[in-house]
Amino acid sequence: MTNKEFIEELSRRLEKTEKETASLLASFTECVSQSLQENKTVVLQDFGSFEVEKKMEYISVNPVTKQRFLVPPELVVSFKSATSLKGRVKNVLSDE
Repeated sequence: MTNKEFIEELSRRLEKTEKETASLLASFTECVSQSLQENKTVVLQDFGSFEVEKKMEYISVNPVTKQRFLVPPELVVSFKSATSLKGRVKNVLSDE
């Protein structure tokens, strides 16, 4: 589903214009982004949680030259789906 398709579907369900829905979605993503920048976890009940995790540094090897190099640590955003969401997806897949 593309962003445009998502906005169309959400605006239909909310009985709002696509412009209002796009603004609402932009506000939501800005709020989530701001929280993650402040290193806060964002939990959406029955959906999942977004959090910032630190990937530790590690040594990698170039497969062509066999040269080893250090990959520095970095912060990444991770998503962990809620158990109820996993169950709903699993039920849909088992019905097919």
